[in-house]
Amino acid sequence: MNLPAPEPRDVPEGRDPRPEENDVARPPQAPEEHQLRAEEESEEFLLDSHPRAQNAEGPYGPLGAPLKRHSPFYIGFIGAVGALLAYWIGKQIVAVGSVLVLVLVAMFLAAGLNPSVEFFMRRGLRRSLALMVVIVLVVAAIALFVVAIVPVISDQVTALTGQVPQWFNQLQSNPSFQGFDQKYHILQHLQQMLKSGSLAQNVFGGVVGIGLAVLSGILNTFIVVVLTLYFLASLPTLKRACYQLAPASRRERVTFLGDQILSNVGSYVSGAFVVALCAGLSTLVFLFIVGMPQYAVALAFVVMILDVIPMIGATLGAVIVTLIGFATAPTIGLACIIFYIVYQQFENYVIYPRVMSRSVDIHGSLIVVAALIGAGLLGVVGALLAIPAAASAVLLTREVFIRRQDAR
Repeated sequence: MNLPAPEPRDVPEGRDPRPEENDVARPPQAPEEHQLRAEEESEEFLLDSHPRAQNAEGPYGPLGAPLKRHSPFYIGFIGAVGALLAYWIGKQIVAVGSVLVLVLVAMFLAAGLNPSVEFFMRRGLRRSLALMVVIVLVVAAIALFVVAIVPVISDQVTALTGQVPQWFNQLQSNPSFQGFDQKYHILQHLQQMLKSGSLAQNVFGGVVGIGLAVLSGILNTFIVVVLTLYFLASLPTLKRACYQLAPASRRERVTFLGDQILSNVGSYVSGAFVVALCAGLSTLVFLFIVGMPQYAVALAFVVMILDVIPMIGATLGAVIVTLIGFATAPTIGLACIIFYIVYQQFENYVIYPRVMSRSVDIHGSLIVVAALIGAGLLGVVGALLAIPAAASAVLLTREVFIRRQDAR
């Protein structure tokens, strides 16, 4: 059976009628590609685009999808920025560390004087008048000390330094020192230093350094006094401002804890002053009894100042007095050793516990550890601030952490 042949199709000119070689080789282009090529070839492509005011998504088009917070890029970038910011803040704190120490000391003294202000307020005075009374009393005490005690201390220090050549001559005539000098030639080296002039240069540099240190100490003292008066005058306002940072549901409890911490600091300052005063007065009486009245006031003042420093202050004062006692007479030096061994036991087990039990209720071992850490961080200032800081930490641990653990 013969089938009819298919009718021939109309083929455009220039096109091969074979489909297997032409239609498959060139797929049809999408409409978007045609539109993009048309926009690129147009003149409007070279002009800046401007948002349409009638755009419902905003004048500049719809918002894009936010960056995923769990992406490695986001976490790494934010972590690096936070580390750099923390490093920069740490460097700035170190740069102004001396100023921050002065501010901390001023706040400590203001908290220590605040119980005196509240004492007069409980007697019916307004805070401004009570503050003026406390300031006048402090200034009067300092003026009385300067007028009455400083000249005596100056005369006694002058007499003490005047005895140094005599003690040096006694040391030269000592047979034990003579044998030591023949072995190590100490006097010969000292004479060579005097002839070369290096000692004079070192002494001059030391005098300049001492002068700068004294000037810096006077300036720092003035700054601390001004900041203490400012903090003492504005202490209620500062407390309210700090307490408002706490949530409203916990603000009352934070206020009670903050006031208790400030009360502990004030009680500690008062207690430390009482303990130091006992040490100074006992040293004064002892030196008059053993026959050192010419140095009694100066050495008693030194002992009182050093006794404020926890742990090592009383020992330093005892060493200074004992050395001067041995330089005066061996029997006096031996009496100083016996006296300070007995007195420090009495202070550590009788005076200090009774005075400090009303201010800081913490264990003795914790006081030692806190004083060591504070002295390692900030020196003498750290040792002074360590004990009230430790008492505050114990209070917060007892009232916040332990109570929360007991409630679980």
